Amino acid sequence: MTDSDLRAGGRRCSLDVLGVLWGKSEEKAGGRMNLLLSHLLDTAAVAERLWDGFVSPSTRRMLDAIAGGAGRGRFLFMWLCGIHDCGKATPAFQSMWPKGALAVRAAGLGWHEGTVSKNKWRHDRAGAYVLRAVLPQAGWCDEHVEWVWPLVAGHHGAFPGHGATEPPRKGRGELAGRPPWAEAQWSLVERFTTELGFDDLTDVEPSRVPSRAAQLHLSGLIVMADWIASDERHFPGVDKLSDVSFGGARKRAGRAWEELGLRGGWGRLDEPGPESFRDRFGHEPRPSQTLVMEAARRMEAPGLLVVEAPMGEGKTKAALMAAEILAARFGADGVFVGMPTQATSDPMFGQVRNWVGAIDEELASQVALLHGKRMFNKEWRCLLEGGADGVGATFGGIDEYGECEDDDLYGDGVFALRGSPAEQVSRGPAEWFLGAKRGLLCPFVVGTIDQLLFAAARTKHVMLRMAGLAGKVVVLDEVHAADVYMSQFLVEGVRWLGQAQVPVVLLSATLPPQQRQELVDAYLAGAASREEFTAEELPEPRGYPSVTAAWMAADSAGPRFDVTACSSWREDLNVTLELMPETIPGPIATHEARDGAQAMADASVCAYLGVALADGGCALVIRNTVHRAQTLYSTLRKEFGDDVVLLHGRIAVGARADRTERCLRLLGAPQPDGTSSRPSRLIVVATQLAEQSFDVDADLLVTDFAPIDLLLQRIGRLHRHDGVFRPVRLKEPHVVITGFGKQAVPDGIYADFTTDPAPGRDRAPQFLSASEFIYGRHLLVRSAAAVFKDVVGKEGWSVPGQVPELVAAVYGAADAIVPMSWREDAQRERLEWEAKQRERAEKAAGYLLTRRGDKEGVTLAGLHYASVPGGGRDTDLDAVVRDGEASTEVILVTHDGHTYRTLTGRSLSANGDVADALLDEVLGGTVRLPVGVSAEAVQKLSPLPGWLGHTRLGHNLALILDSQRRTMLAERGVHYDDELGLVVQSRAADARTWT
Repeated sequence: MTDSDLRAGGRRCSLDVLGVLWGKSEEKAGGRMNLLLSHLLDTAAVAERLWDGFVSPSTRRMLDAIAGGAGRGRFLFMWLCGIHDCGKATPAFQSMWPKGALAVRAAGLGWHEGTVSKNKWRHDRAGAYVLRAVLPQAGWCDEHVEWVWPLVAGHHGAFPGHGATEPPRKGRGELAGRPPWAEAQWSLVERFTTELGFDDLTDVEPSRVPSRAAQLHLSGLIVMADWIASDERHFPGVDKLSDVSFGGARKRAGRAWEELGLRGGWGRLDEPGPESFRDRFGHEPRPSQTLVMEAARRMEAPGLLVVEAPMGEGKTKAALMAAEILAARFGADGVFVGMPTQATSDPMFGQVRNWVGAIDEELASQVALLHGKRMFNKEWRCLLEGGADGVGATFGGIDEYGECEDDDLYGDGVFALRGSPAEQVSRGPAEWFLGAKRGLLCPFVVGTIDQLLFAAARTKHVMLRMAGLAGKVVVLDEVHAADVYMSQFLVEGVRWLGQAQVPVVLLSATLPPQQRQELVDAYLAGAASREEFTAEELPEPRGYPSVTAAWMAADSAGPRFDVTACSSWREDLNVTLELMPETIPGPIATHEARDGAQAMADASVCAYLGVALADGGCALVIRNTVHRAQTLYSTLRKEFGDDVVLLHGRIAVGARADRTERCLRLLGAPQPDGTSSRPSRLIVVATQLAEQSFDVDADLLVTDFAPIDLLLQRIGRLHRHDGVFRPVRLKEPHVVITGFGKQAVPDGIYADFTTDPAPGRDRAPQFLSASEFIYGRHLLVRSAAAVFKDVVGKEGWSVPGQVPELVAAVYGAADAIVPMSWREDAQRERLEWEAKQRERAEKAAGYLLTRRGDKEGVTLAGLHYASVPGGGRDTDLDAVVRDGEASTEVILVTHDGHTYRTLTGRSLSANGDVADALLDEVLGGTVRLPVGVSAEAVQKLSPLPGWLGHTRLGHNLALILDSQRRTMLAERGVHYDDELGLVVQSRAADARTWT
């Protein structure tokens, strides 16, 4: 058949065929079948609304460039979104709904029933096959066909390779259809194209191949348009071809857009002037904040901005202003602010809302908080008052197996809206954005850094995550916190953002130089579309605070760098270091011996604090494990009573949120008028929750040993603010370091780093086994060398000025930091550590979005060459991007033999049914189990019978405690205590002993 014959055939069969080809059955389209052409036009009309009211200026410029001129991108975007379901014009799909199949057969399009019914072919993959047949016949060149068909093949979440889009051989040609089907497919594509205003298919052809990151961004927008247009509440079926038109689709899309309340962010933003910092935050910028803003203004293209500054320097405000400048200069429409933890995301949410509201008061309500426990954030809940969190409209639409595939996307507690959208009252972001996998599409988002890591993993619907990041400015705080495994995803994400031309701002107080180099290399590799890139000419900062800006020159002349530094707004603090060694039990020590050693360690800290706080003061004690925090808290309570607060990750989320808020209120910065609620004496005992982004100001710090950067982070909670009253003996910052063995205490021998020690001297310090498990012995040994050297020399540390050199020395390759007496052990530990690092990096590489050797790929074809573990939900992906067994969260309830009760004793029912008034109280009993018992919890625990089918409880596991709040799990006793939180018994302990 010639090209002209096919065109003529398409015109001849258009009225008959296009009037029967169905896109959604009656059951899935509100009671009336929706013609396939109608759905394609609906999706294109939604895309037009996205163009006008959602996508960023930078995205529109990118699409105009691809389409070949200003204004052409709009129509290419509409066409690409609408054409996504062209694969439904095949026997493989049309045979699935019996009633629709009869009409299709009656119009002259047939198939061999037995062959088609026994063989399946997905309509998304069939669409790729159809386009590869139709577009070349319309005159499209191969390079454009090759990047367009994966957008259609991947619109249900994964990008297959070319071979997977071919009709299965067992179908004997019946699944794609005989020649009359080719005519019908041409007719559908041609009619759809001309309805949009194109002269013909040739007029649609792009003029430039976009980068693969731009294709992924575009793919996410296609999915978004499809999901909106698939909601039968807004797009009911149209079963008569005479009623189908693009004008009608536009009206439907307009109504849907208004009812859903969808919108973008700033649109076009004016670049803020020098006075804007005061307008946003109420005070003049510090020198380092000005440094960051000026660096952003000097950037000639979207790039990477690395801000290294001390704890408490004001990096967050500087980063937000830099984001505003970069957004205005390069056309970004919003921001994503990624934090290391859920706990650090919550206070940042309020800061970002205040900043966005200072730019445009109406936009403060468009900031979304994105993490699994956001409903315990009071500000977020207030914002959504009257609405529903995690809602998602269920879509109609038959998938390739006759099931409603899209409904499966919402397996994490998402539910359909009750009542019409007009009846839902929410002062926050549009509820459509609150569904699964859609959160990043909000114009302004604060969440954990995991959201970026998920976007760098080969997950289903990864294009939605990338579409949520592209078009924004991305700000990532505490980037040093990513270990080698997580760093693989961080680097991969930064590389994709570089290729997508997304401005990125990275913040850290303790960034190792190697990590800075790696992140700059990754961004520039993406910007240059290179497999690898080494920024050999990247200058080292010559001061602290510092800003490193890197971007790729627009004229392809290579990378550009701008590295500047200034002095901190505060003078350095002279931090005194003191050592408090303890007995470290050996690996075969008995349970009694371990308990005895822990009791002595706790008593030492208690005695020390008794003297140090005799005249009052506020101390922060950071333990490396929950168990150590719990035992110390119990000891301190006997001595100090209510002046002690415990904070760790196994306290129920409701109580933990209240305690965190109390700590921030009592130990935060003084008010502008000088008033403060600071108590005369307080001791906060915490785990690593208090290590970073925890804005408290302690007079004294007692900490377990940790790698140097984390020690410095903990010291950042010390003497953090000016204008704070401190007792005389605590006027100067003092740090007590414990969690290591007594035999390692330096006595002068360790001051000599060049000679061998006296005979019999231990060659390396001992640390708590838990600390070595968490951090690795290699970094602990090198950090100990840095600490002990300065303790012996009575020098202490000058903070923050000394931070960069300390971090660089410990994370560098030189052995000079380690005393001669330790070097044999240190070198052995280094080799073991490096081998483990390589192993973990290789493990992560198997889950990255792009595999090694494919980073210069031109299209998205085959991107999902293999799946990753987990079901695609954020909770399932935690273990993928954080290297380990997913830490399981459970809801604690008690059972007295008759009735289930909340932790606070409120009665539920015999089946655990929860009244609406008790829902928050039940969810407030959520607690995270230790990794060691999580696997068994997943296997043996389940929701209560009364929770099944509940929108917010149905997917939560219940851990049932007896009336004494105890149970056994994974051969361990488990007990919940209101003060201590979840207490987990040692496996080796007697069941009657609770630890």
